[in-house]
Amino acid sequence: MANHSAFWQTQPGLVWSNPEADDSAYIRAALLRPRFERLLEVAVAFGLDRLRREWAELRTEGTTEAIRADSVVERILNNIEKGFTLATARNG
Repeated sequence: MANHSAFWQTQPGLVWSNPEADDSAYIRAALLRPRFERLLEVAVAFGLDRLRREWAELRTEGTTEAIRADSVVERILNNIEKGFTLATARNG
């Protein structure tokens, strides 16, 4: 498994209480505090499928944070997917 610690250093504050957290903890923290630019960077680094898997787990847990973030995260992930599809079509 690749070491993504350098990437996470560019995303300060996500898991400030545990700098040794694994990638899933960072990805889930980003999903629960959704910002388009951040989620796009995570999608480029880890793949959209990974974000969707982590998001599916969070939705299953049904926490207040996940419920609150649901519509925003869904919209962002869908827009990222559309952008990736367009980029692939233009370059393919």
